[in-house]
Amino acid sequence: MKNTIFKGMATALITPMTSTGVDYDTYAKFIDWQIENGINALVAVGTTGESATLSQEERKAVIRFAVKHVNGRVPVIAGTGTNNTEHVLDFTKSACDDGADAVLVVTPYYNKATQGGLFQHFSTIADAAQKPVIMYNVPSRTGCNLAPDTVAKLAQHPNIVGLKEASGNMAQVVEIIAKCGDKLDIYSGEDGITVPMMAMGGMGCISVLSNVAPKLAVEMTDKFFAGDVAGAAKLQCLTLPLIDALFSEVNPIPAKAAVAALGFGEEYLRLPLTPMEPATRQNLFEQMRKLGVLA
Repeated sequence: MKNTIFKGMATALITPMTSTGVDYDTYAKFIDWQIENGINALVAVGTTGESATLSQEERKAVIRFAVKHVNGRVPVIAGTGTNNTEHVLDFTKSACDDGADAVLVVTPYYNKATQGGLFQHFSTIADAAQKPVIMYNVPSRTGCNLAPDTVAKLAQHPNIVGLKEASGNMAQVVEIIAKCGDKLDIYSGEDGITVPMMAMGGMGCISVLSNVAPKLAVEMTDKFFAGDVAGAAKLQCLTLPLIDALFSEVNPIPAKAAVAALGFGEEYLRLPLTPMEPATRQNLFEQMRKLGVLA
């Protein structure tokens, strides 16, 4: 078995911003709050971190800041994926040089690529990376699916250690786990099926929910790994209305609104992302209040 980067719950961090740039003061406070609430790992500049609207230098700077501020308290996984392999190599080198514990690499959106192209994309990155690689499959956003047979081939690479699987297809999850055995750690990329995926052998979740409710999210995975599967399942059901509210508009629009409501910076998004609509906002805050997350 390859080394596990983390077990449990990792937050796919939002990136606090203002009209003048990244709000690093708020980012530092938010990171500290996450760690204080028991989070097992942090992902900097993933999709939830608005990687698509950050400049190349901003992406590198945010990762660098996160690694330095965390200072080894929990693993930091850097989101370095794009739809251009050469750009991924550049971001990955920078993140590894700056001390990230691993990199998270999404399938190349818009380009899509064949399964052969996906194999070469991830293999090339894993060959060059100085730190372990976690692949990220999210067909609803990228337009391409990393097929189980391709995942199984990539799992043979010594530097590919995990997969964030967000297809929402449990049959595919089962097939991946069946074919990869102990060669790959599988993480849920869908908050709504974290417990079902752990029941199939998953190692936890890379989460949007934990931006808003880190203590509850961590409790869910802690209960499962302590053998309290019924307790974990109960928390999965309890948090589902909030999870649904967090995805009632395109991620990270609701997450940004929720985190701002908790007192962490402005609800600032870069176009083409826009603030939440009144009805979905009202429901989001209502679900937060029901769980005691928001006063």
